[in-house]
Amino acid sequence: MIAHDRLFEAELKVNGENRRMALRPGETLLRALREGLGLTGAKLGCENGDCGACTVLLDGTPVKSCLVLAVEALGREVTTIEGIGDAPIVAAFLEDNGFQCGFCTPGMILNAHALLSAHPEPTAEQTREWMESNLCRCTGYEGIERAIQRAASRRARP
Repeated sequence: MIAHDRLFEAELKVNGENRRMALRPGETLLRALREGLGLTGAKLGCENGDCGACTVLLDGTPVKSCLVLAVEALGREVTTIEGIGDAPIVAAFLEDNGFQCGFCTPGMILNAHALLSAHPEPTAEQTREWMESNLCRCTGYEGIERAIQRAASRRARP
């Protein structure tokens, strides 16, 4: 029988760095990042995978970190908002007012970053479909869509 409250030492690769930490077998990746490593960019929203505020990249793929166990990330690359630095999508979100209160913004930016990696010049339909997994309660999605198109156009330039 496994003691689910018993801590064990583990190493997560987060933002290109190997980080040792104590984990519980049932701990979510979101809690491990926020409470164990102090990386608070991924937000605790609905805790059931609906809002996308907790989105991080796992091997480059957007995932809801509230639904992923931290142990599932062992041996894989986790990227948080703190790890993408000055990616073009970050500047584009600022320039095109792709946020209002900012709570959902890290998840939106990471999802958009993954979109642009998979589809360097996404259509408006691809953008809407890709981004529908992230909700914003404060602002319209026009600024977000403009920011994605701006970042795409910057990447497309020689």
